[in-house]
Amino acid sequence: MNNQYDNEMFFEKYTKMSRSRDGLSAAGEWHQLKPLFPSLQGKAVLDLGCGYGWHCTFAAEQGAVQVLGLDLSKKMIEEAKKRNAENCIEYRICGIEEYEYPENMWDCVVSNLALHYIENIEKVFQLVYRTLKQGGTFIFNMEHPVFTAGVGQDWIYAESGTPQYWPVDKYFIPGKRNTHFLGCDVVKQHHTLTQILMGLLNNGFELKAVVEAQPSKEMMHIPGMKDELRRPMMLLVKANKK
Repeated sequence: MNNQYDNEMFFEKYTKMSRSRDGLSAAGEWHQLKPLFPSLQGKAVLDLGCGYGWHCTFAAEQGAVQVLGLDLSKKMIEEAKKRNAENCIEYRICGIEEYEYPENMWDCVVSNLALHYIENIEKVFQLVYRTLKQGGTFIFNMEHPVFTAGVGQDWIYAESGTPQYWPVDKYFIPGKRNTHFLGCDVVKQHHTLTQILMGLLNNGFELKAVVEAQPSKEMMHIPGMKDELRRPMMLLVKANKK
């Protein structure tokens, strides 16, 4: 997994993002992601790519008794321990692909904005299926294939600086995408919608919800938010282990 998040300059800029400062309430997709969660009372929750640990705290607040947050970034884990420490939460510096995924361990696995850094996403699906208990839930939010297939992941702008359109190219060619994010060169992985959804179905999951994120009406006053209705940026999926 590409780990730009331990880059000093990148991390400094990341800390200034609204979702970094204000947590889930500042995340444009939260009003759609939150309803996907099952009851977490008395449950065990695994967070893949936990970042600052916002979803770990949410799980604890919902009554989860065991929460493990994994992130490849040392800086992210340090920040999570400062901002979102609870007795039931453990944080560990560990890549999504490096975790051991013990069999039938977790009631719910969540991953937010991390899977688009993973090259072999189907392998992760297999491992998540193994580590979930029977009837367990896998909820993830990743960059939408239309977004990852965007050329440079940016708009084409008019001379005035106004976004004209979102270019998409090489959609059916999965793999590395070199992007520029927060002033740094960042490598992401493009996966088609077919790869993502059939990857779940082919590995035993039952799809429960597929949502293309849109910002809430309450956020439409924020600069740039109206342009988020012109193309999907995030894909939210809920799947259960049969």
